[in-house]
Amino acid sequence: MITVTAYDAETAFCQTIEDLHELDAIFAKWPTVWVQVREPEKPEVLKLISDAFRIHHLALEDVLTMHQRAKIEQYDDTFFIIVHELAVEDDDISTKQLCLFLGKNYVITFQFKELNSLNYISDRLGNNTGAIRTHGADYLASAVLDSVIDAYFPVLETLGEKLEDLEDEILENPSREVISEIHQAKRQLLTARRTLWPMREVINTLLRDASHSLSNEVRLHLRDCYDHTVELIDLIETYRELGADLMDVYLSSISNRMNEVMKVLTIIATVFAPPTLIAAIYGMNFNSAISPYNMPETNWYYGYPFILAVMLLGSISVLAFLWWKGWLGVMARRSPRE
Repeated sequence: MITVTAYDAETAFCQTIEDLHELDAIFAKWPTVWVQVREPEKPEVLKLISDAFRIHHLALEDVLTMHQRAKIEQYDDTFFIIVHELAVEDDDISTKQLCLFLGKNYVITFQFKELNSLNYISDRLGNNTGAIRTHGADYLASAVLDSVIDAYFPVLETLGEKLEDLEDEILENPSREVISEIHQAKRQLLTARRTLWPMREVINTLLRDASHSLSNEVRLHLRDCYDHTVELIDLIETYRELGADLMDVYLSSISNRMNEVMKVLTIIATVFAPPTLIAAIYGMNFNSAISPYNMPETNWYYGYPFILAVMLLGSISVLAFLWWKGWLGVMARRSPRE
């Protein structure tokens, strides 16, 4: 489907066309034309567009190749730009490729999927919001790039909130599911970084090589776009470091909880060490009839209550010693499952 949007400072015209020969009349009447090609898969349509706008065949090959790296190329007086829009779909991050041709009085965009950034620009043109109608095709191209870049901010904000929630969950209840979510967030940040870093070079190259073709107002907007990409890159690097720190926090949290468990078990074993020792001693089989030194307490009338009292006193003494050392504080902490 091909949608043509033509406009001047006073009004805008939008129409879906099937015959590309209609473009001749549109270009003759309107100073700025935006041609949107959705799902450009038909070779005959691409051939007609290539002939109409003298698009190089290598650029058309890049248009049909998905998952291209963001880049900018110049063919005579036309600039070919590839960027990617970032979006959240089903709790995962996806990228949508946008191919843009910038000419003297026209902009051509190719998209395989619906792009929110282009819909936003179309709404601005239809509602006469902002200053797009009062400028030419270069301003329209800069507005599209700015809209694509601004779409990164809410996605990264969502990722930042997710990382904060994961940090709280790690401190309260670390589990293997948290590790899986951390790895997913790190992969999403890597995807955002891989698409955003080349876009910075695209804007920088456009400012450097196409400076003579851009108005002062457009150069200001492109510099603002460049600043936004740098800000987004810094944000991505910060979140990536936070994701790496979360792994360290998880391992530290697991280690601390294991230490708490071991402390509790050690205290329990220490408390029951005196009774165990006494029971082990009196569990030995010595015949008291052979020698008066062979456990005479076993024949004593109060021998059994006495030994129990000694065991209890030994355990109480150990508890008192641990309390005096301050080692019983771990017993008052919450258990890992609370």
